[in-house]
Amino acid sequence: MTRYTFATAGLVVAMTATIGAQTVTPVHPGKGGSPHVRAEWTIDGAKVSIEYGRPSLKGRAVGKDVATNGQVWRTGADEATTLKTDKALMIGSLHLPAGTYTLYTLPAEKGWQLIVNKQTGQWGTVYDQAQDAGRVPMTAGQAKTPVDQLTITIDDTPKGGTLRIEWGTTSASVAFSVM
Repeated sequence: MTRYTFATAGLVVAMTATIGAQTVTPVHPGKGGSPHVRAEWTIDGAKVSIEYGRPSLKGRAVGKDVATNGQVWRTGADEATTLKTDKALMIGSLHLPAGTYTLYTLPAEKGWQLIVNKQTGQWGTVYDQAQDAGRVPMTAGQAKTPVDQLTITIDDTPKGGTLRIEWGTTSASVAFSVM
């Protein structure tokens, strides 16, 4: 086995153990060293997946050096982060039909915005606001424990789920329901 295979196996075991009903599959090691994964959940009968690059902080600060406050961020590394759902979702106040989308975020000191974009397959830094399906506010706060490597999860809730993005000491989340 290669070193990447061992590291990937460890990542999958660690994430599965800590995130419960989430299934994480390695996609590729990433050109810049950030591993890419596909995380999958079944929430109220909907199959939801997010494919993203997982950059590490490497001493940088979220909001200042990376995921800069006030600037649209690709929410991951390398290729654009992709959300797929086989059922319609209501994310905050945004009605999202079943399909494939790109996720961006707009970080800020007192709350983030989740940006759902209809353009897919592009490099992460290629953002076309005209392709936005919509934007919804996210609740930003402190992560329970600092997270060196970007982590995107969905928590299953009685009324759908909560999409959570954690990096450094930042945790940004938004509730959604299955339509």
